[in-house]
Amino acid sequence: MNTRILLVEDDAKLAELTAEYLAKNDFQVAVEPRGDSAEARILAEQPDLVILDVMLPGKDGFEVCRSVRKQYRGVILMLTARDEDFDQILGLEMGADDYIAKPVQPRVLLARIKALLRRLPAVSDGGNEESLLFGQFRISQATRTASLADSVIDLTTAEFDLLWLLASHAGNVLSRDDLLQELRGIGFDGLDRSIDARISRLRKKLNDDPENPTRIKTVRGKGYLFSKHDWN
Repeated sequence: MNTRILLVEDDAKLAELTAEYLAKNDFQVAVEPRGDSAEARILAEQPDLVILDVMLPGKDGFEVCRSVRKQYRGVILMLTARDEDFDQILGLEMGADDYIAKPVQPRVLLARIKALLRRLPAVSDGGNEESLLFGQFRISQATRTASLADSVIDLTTAEFDLLWLLASHAGNVLSRDDLLQELRGIGFDGLDRSIDARISRLRKKLNDDPENPTRIKTVRGKGYLFSKHDWN
């Protein structure tokens, strides 16, 4: 069965062209022009991926993302009208897995979609270490779940990917460039705040003191370090 995508876009012409392009690349695409209607469709249909515009009638993309995130386990890719930190960071704070600024070239959109879908849960081939344990913290690549003191941590796809990458390199500093190259296939341009925003969200979910974090540490001028300790 083809991967199912719900495109939430109120520009009818743009939505038609985008849907046609994705359909030619073997995706099953449905279009929804309103934010307030999109919320119910996402939860009812559970598509594999949602392309969610920010500016929508009825309810904006940020509200839709925040509302469905806890009940929708697929991927949310937000379209922002402007390449501004505020839109990007707010989208990530609401639970989006990635963002892309409009106007976007179809090939760029397709590449981003494929990169995101590659990180969806898949049957493990047993070739990689599937779980890691640090004190009361456990993370499993096989089931794509993480727990702390036996309480499951609610993570987006992008948050899990980042947390797994950090945990699998515990005790080592990973730069923003390292993380972006691995997670999004792009280098750090000195401006991208997506990693910082996700680190902030992860610290909250891991009960890590934002003023003096000990579980995911900031190494000034170098990057981030996942501690092997401080998990009891």
